[in-house]
Amino acid sequence: MAGTTTGDGAPLKPQAKENLHSIYAMTIAVAMFSLMDTAMKLLAAHYPAMQVTVLRSFSSLPLVCVWVAWRGKFPTMLKVRWPLQLLRGALGIGMLTMFAYALKSLPLAETYSVFFIAPALITALSVIVLKEKVDGMQWVAIGVGLVGVLVVLRPEGTNFISVAGLAVLGSAACYAVSAIASRILSRTDSNEQIMFWILIMMGCGALPLAWSGWVPLRLEDWPVLLALAVSGFLGQLAITRAFSMGKASIVAPFEYTALAWGVAIDWALWNTLPGRWTITGAGIIIASGIYLARREAVHKEAEHP
Repeated sequence: MAGTTTGDGAPLKPQAKENLHSIYAMTIAVAMFSLMDTAMKLLAAHYPAMQVTVLRSFSSLPLVCVWVAWRGKFPTMLKVRWPLQLLRGALGIGMLTMFAYALKSLPLAETYSVFFIAPALITALSVIVLKEKVDGMQWVAIGVGLVGVLVVLRPEGTNFISVAGLAVLGSAACYAVSAIASRILSRTDSNEQIMFWILIMMGCGALPLAWSGWVPLRLEDWPVLLALAVSGFLGQLAITRAFSMGKASIVAPFEYTALAWGVAIDWALWNTLPGRWTITGAGIIIASGIYLARREAVHKEAEHP
């Protein structure tokens, strides 16, 4: 905002102002995605996980089409890197389906806590796929993040082998690989192309798989579908804006505010609060993720002084 100042009244520098705006955008994105996940959890109670993936994909598609048309990007929609777009579509189906499956039995806060391992997985995969350099302390942080996941799932001995817990891990792995593919894809394809084709490919790919077990939509679920469509669309726009404006190392840690949303929504709708192991494990994973984000920023500044 014009006129934004620091605490002592001095005007913010341009980069600081952009970082502040990106933090606002990320906070909005997390709130929207938390509402989207709540809608998915409500739907997962009545519909198969694969069907929820189809509903998530196609519900936001009309809004994305309007946005693409407004941006005048439809003439460029076919000029994309098809192999990577297809890969992201397949990964998106796996990610959403496993996530929806987990939401059927796990609280939002616990699901988010395990899913927070994704940044550590992205860092590890960047070494293999993108040939990025990761030092010893970053590997330690990745290991600490994995310990945090075990803390969330293991202590009582009941959740560690649960299919739902493993589904969240699988979903996070799909997300991590998709994020690496997106980094490569963003070099040639626009945000409009990426958003449009991921929804098309997830919806069209998941529909045949869901068709045999398709459950007719209930009239009372249409408001939930509308909330799913709007929150998913606005969340994607906000997170795209957040990372396009501010430094990733500053913006990324605010993704972890999803845990606060998860706790609040669990309590408000299902009268459920996370256990001490979930909070402890989430704290370990979040600390690992923040360290990795900060460490990556230091490396980039060293490479590009």
